[in-house]
Amino acid sequence: MKKSSTITQQLLIAFIAFFCVVMPSCKNETEATASRSGENEGVIEFETNAVDDQHPMATLVPNSATLKYKDENFVMVMSSFGFNTSIFGNLKKNTMTQTITFMDLRQGCVDKECDIKKENEDYKLNIQETKETKQIAGLKCYKLKVSLVDSPEVKFDAYYTKDLGVGDFNKLTPYAQIKGMLMDYRAKRMGMEMHFKAKEVKNVGVADESFTLPVGITYVTRETLRKTVNPL
Repeated sequence: MKKSSTITQQLLIAFIAFFCVVMPSCKNETEATASRSGENEGVIEFETNAVDDQHPMATLVPNSATLKYKDENFVMVMSSFGFNTSIFGNLKKNTMTQTITFMDLRQGCVDKECDIKKENEDYKLNIQETKETKQIAGLKCYKLKVSLVDSPEVKFDAYYTKDLGVGDFNKLTPYAQIKGMLMDYRAKRMGMEMHFKAKEVKNVGVADESFTLPVGITYVTRETLRKTVNPL
């Protein structure tokens, strides 16, 4: 009985030792997987507003936007008074697709590289990088001094971060020279200039389905969609 009890105790000690060794290993592996899921992908919540608050469409501009990004794909989603617009970007194919939905209206247009370059020409920026930094949404961001090439008297500051693992993320935009994620900036699309400022960054995994274009969209010309978005 004594020998049997000793063996039982030895087995119990061995099991506990195995449990203590294996479980932390499993925990570390899970944590590593979770960390990897947020690498080069995530979600950023932005505050938004129209740069020109006297613009006839300014009151319809949404006050927030959600950006989801992963590797070479991104989608920016905005909604206001039931009017939903999404901008899908594919950095590998050099395309941007904008879709809008409102009640029974479901339209979209696909911009290829030549279309994107043409639109960017209408909003050319002179960008001067600086070493000045500040915190935005918990991240270290670098200041940019920006002016409009065609209207140099129009000047503003923008900020970007190098901490999110993105490189040529801006290559389809007027900020193509900036290697990082824009966190506070202006952009113009379909005739409307808007200001975006990040308020929250979520380092989470993003499902591939997030970048799938919605079904039931009627694709039209850029001019037709522009008049739908900004009839004035």
